[in-house]
Amino acid sequence: MRSLSAVRWWCLGFALLLATHAPLLSLPYFWDELGQFIPASLDILQSGAWVPRMTTPNVHPPGVMAYLALVWRIFGYSITATRIAMLAVAALGLASTYALAKRLGASPFWSALLLFVTPLFFTQSMMAQLDMPAMALTTAALVLFLDRRYAWCAACCTLLVLTKETSIVAPIVFAVAVSRTGLRPVTRDIFHRLREPAYFLAPLIALGIWLLVLRAATGNVLGDSEFAQYNVGYALNPVRALFAILRRIFYLFFADFRVLGTAAAIWLWSKHRQTFAKLNPAWKLCLVFGVLQTLAVTLLGGAALERYLLPVFPILCAALASIPKTGIRAGLVAGLAISNFWAPPYPFPFENNLAVVDFVRLQQRAAAYVEANYPSEEVASAWPFTDAIRRPEFGYVSKPLHAVDSRDFAVSVFDPKQARVVVVYTRVWPGGLLPYLSPIMRRFYGYDRPITADDLGRRNFHRVGYFEQGGQSAEIYAHP
Repeated sequence: MRSLSAVRWWCLGFALLLATHAPLLSLPYFWDELGQFIPASLDILQSGAWVPRMTTPNVHPPGVMAYLALVWRIFGYSITATRIAMLAVAALGLASTYALAKRLGASPFWSALLLFVTPLFFTQSMMAQLDMPAMALTTAALVLFLDRRYAWCAACCTLLVLTKETSIVAPIVFAVAVSRTGLRPVTRDIFHRLREPAYFLAPLIALGIWLLVLRAATGNVLGDSEFAQYNVGYALNPVRALFAILRRIFYLFFADFRVLGTAAAIWLWSKHRQTFAKLNPAWKLCLVFGVLQTLAVTLLGGAALERYLLPVFPILCAALASIPKTGIRAGLVAGLAISNFWAPPYPFPFENNLAVVDFVRLQQRAAAYVEANYPSEEVASAWPFTDAIRRPEFGYVSKPLHAVDSRDFAVSVFDPKQARVVVVYTRVWPGGLLPYLSPIMRRFYGYDRPITADDLGRRNFHRVGYFEQGGQSAEIYAHP
């Protein structure tokens, strides 16, 4: 009966996700999708290469890419097939969140609803990236563990670490927890006492095998030395690490109107401290996992993107759904829903809400203009636009165009002299606080002033096209 109920909730979640994402199912790929995960998936589909060839190999395991390759093998390659395949995984995340909330004693309906309207989940649920699948499998593993189905939990964790390497936190936490008195079934001999923790060696072995394969193919256990330096050495700088931790705290507990829930939780804690001090073991396990997982993706990841936090969001949603005030929960749902469309006044990754759609649509319009008017010219721009116009399968052009790469639009490094056409576009959200944050970004993150129309004018480039949408813009300049 429990399995049948899970299937029903998955079907309902999948139907809701399909209905709400219907206008976006053909949306071309964004940023890391076209830069890493789609090329790596095509490598598996076309040549059986598990270590990427079309893009720079890195430590990310091939689980999601193999899943997409299988979907394309069955249904044929298309952007729509990719989006629907990812929504099917997101539906697992919704169903698992419902089940997890039941086991934690939180409201299952409100927990799933809060996750569904969370902007980060809503956009990531259709995207071919690793963190939403990691969230779905993590939540399923938590449910299986709380049900004491340890073998199945370990199997789920094996899939999990082959989806995202930082997910190794989950099986380690489970192995320690099941070894502790009171968190394992009563057994009669040492063999049975050690059997359950031993299950969780399987994920570690699976991840170890992948790292060995990667080292054999690339000579680097993380796949690429530059990737390793950026995601380990760069992130561990004390100042950047502190800012990353503060950013995590702000995003989890204050952004997207979650401040309403945080304020209510603090008030409840001040009135009922003894209740909070008597959390049941299931809540304690989830909180320990949430803290450790957040630290792992904060200290191991140069970009510190918010999507890395997705595996802890089902726990956060269950906590918010536990607030015994329907008005607060309804306010949270409304605030989260609004945040899908509302842009905060500070820089943020476009993929955090529906600003990603505006970004992609602008790139589409700019690519169509260049293809129609300058099909044989060299086009200078910054990644990912340059990759977008080189590969028709990414959804931006009908045939490959010639692109000249620049690292970004920083005035100190952008050099368009090799091309007749230049395309510049919004890469950093131009929020009202950006001028005040620029000194910090410049000192600790290498941020530089982007090239402007005046800079290009001094090099004899003239603007021939301009597109604007949702506060973002794309401009095309040509040299006569």
